[in-house]
Amino acid sequence: MADAVRAYSLIAGMWIRSAMAYRATFAMMTLVQFVTTALDFVAIWFMFGLTRQLGGFSLPEIALLYGASCVAIALADLFVGGIEQIGQRIRDGSLDTMLVRPVAPYVQAIADRFAPRRIGRLAQATAVLVWGLVAVGVHWTAGRVAMVPVMIVCGAVIFGGIFTLGGAFQFVATDAAEVSNAFTYGGNAMTEYPPTIYAKEIVRAAMFTIPLAFVNWLPALYILGRPAPAGTPDVLRFASPVAALALSAVAALAWKAGVRSYRSTGS
Repeated sequence: MADAVRAYSLIAGMWIRSAMAYRATFAMMTLVQFVTTALDFVAIWFMFGLTRQLGGFSLPEIALLYGASCVAIALADLFVGGIEQIGQRIRDGSLDTMLVRPVAPYVQAIADRFAPRRIGRLAQATAVLVWGLVAVGVHWTAGRVAMVPVMIVCGAVIFGGIFTLGGAFQFVATDAAEVSNAFTYGGNAMTEYPPTIYAKEIVRAAMFTIPLAFVNWLPALYILGRPAPAGTPDVLRFASPVAALALSAVAALAWKAGVRSYRSTGS
């Protein structure tokens, strides 16, 4: 594990030094990331010029959902998002170079083209999350306070697992990055809004297939003192760590199977 972290740091550091060679460009691209993602929440803000609640949730409550989901995917995208490039490496055969290096291919894949400009998205999401936590007006207990970092870490791990599954799928369909995006960025867009605006079937699918509900819906409902959605047991509000570990295990097996099936370019 220590060797993997060191290797990741060296690869990511190389890309950071590359980005810092053009500091003005880096600053502008980071700012663009911040402003572009902020427009998503501005659209939600404008919605509340027409209504006081959306699906029974107030603006601060939705800010909590939005911030938690966006912080989670921003962390996953920053640290694991490089795996989206794996399809290109499979197509042109450059994955071969990763397989002969004395570093795990997965470490190399997730650090590939590390993009520090993504901190702009992370900063914007963090700002909204902090405002939501302050403005939501709940009675803060030790359990609710502890749930905040658990929600963020588990959400990032879940999105990281989905990124990894998408990378593994590209060993089968080598031009399938958009399939992964449907579940990562699409899942992020879905969980920005409360579960009460969706049909029960969709909410249950987000619990028991791709566990997007455990990113922010269920832990946030505990923070807000609301019951679990779709008539599911309230205990599921505490199950995000279990969902994150289970998805990580499945993603790890899928990645290993993908690497074993690789037969150089054309596979």
